[in-house]
Amino acid sequence: MAKKGIGLKPLGDRIAVKRLEAEQTTKGGIVLPDTAKEKPKQGEVVAVGTGKQLDSGELQRPQVGLGDKLIFSSYAGTEVTVGGSEYLIMSESDVLAVVK
Repeated sequence: MAKKGIGLKPLGDRIAVKRLEAEQTTKGGIVLPDTAKEKPKQGEVVAVGTGKQLDSGELQRPQVGLGDKLIFSSYAGTEVTVGGSEYLIMSESDVLAVVK
């Protein structure tokens, strides 16, 4: 289910997320330097694992899909670099909401 070309296939109930770009300016128009920017807690799903294995042996399909925009917790996942791009691999349980 991985997006072609990223070279990444999460296992189980894990997903790969590309963080959305950090805000360059505040709502008041102040330009933020790189050191003052907070890492965004939003991203887009670029790859999805097969799902979670339940105690009964059944496979629970992921609730998120490719292209979904997510909000996730501050310390969610593990940052990895693949092919020069940075991704966040996290468990589906770290996802707080899907942005519609």
